[in-house]
Amino acid sequence: MARRTTKRTTKKRATKKAAARRTRQAPKMLSDLFLETLKDIYFAENKIIRTLPKMAKAAHSKDLAAAFNKHLRETQGQVKRLDQVFRMLGKPARGRPCEAINGITDEGAEIMKEFKNAPALDAGLLAAAQAVEHYEISRYGTLRTWAEELGMHDAARLLQETLNEEEATDHALTELATSVINLEAEGEYRTAA
Repeated sequence: MARRTTKRTTKKRATKKAAARRTRQAPKMLSDLFLETLKDIYFAENKIIRTLPKMAKAAHSKDLAAAFNKHLRETQGQVKRLDQVFRMLGKPARGRPCEAINGITDEGAEIMKEFKNAPALDAGLLAAAQAVEHYEISRYGTLRTWAEELGMHDAARLLQETLNEEEATDHALTELATSVINLEAEGEYRTAA
């Protein structure tokens, strides 16, 4: 019986020690959240670099393919800016898996598969691309604001530059959708009916 009590007591002590170590860790601050979110968008941008060529290849519209290729070049520049922000922090440029961007790009892949050769393919690709843009706009806006609040004005300037590009891409995609892509998808549907 004494042996059992000793094992329980030893286990309780180990659990208390582990809890004490956790409470002694420095509390997570805005700078920690900034770094984690930076890793998140770094992963996302690199995933987008791998995804955009597939979307450009799948697009029927030359204008849509050109928009994807243009944004691919912009995204490569955005990754270089993120590299600069990591250097400013004295941290290695490293991504952290982002389930949000994985889900959004998986959705785009499903559209490519399910609507292959369909009139609505380009409309679906464009919508998937805008989902990515909206995610990026949200992240870059947040990161820029946090950088300003943390006194990292050079980082905030770089993040704002990327935010401006993301917003311009979203606007260009909306213009393309409403002036050409959606109308073609709808017109071809009406013709087929």
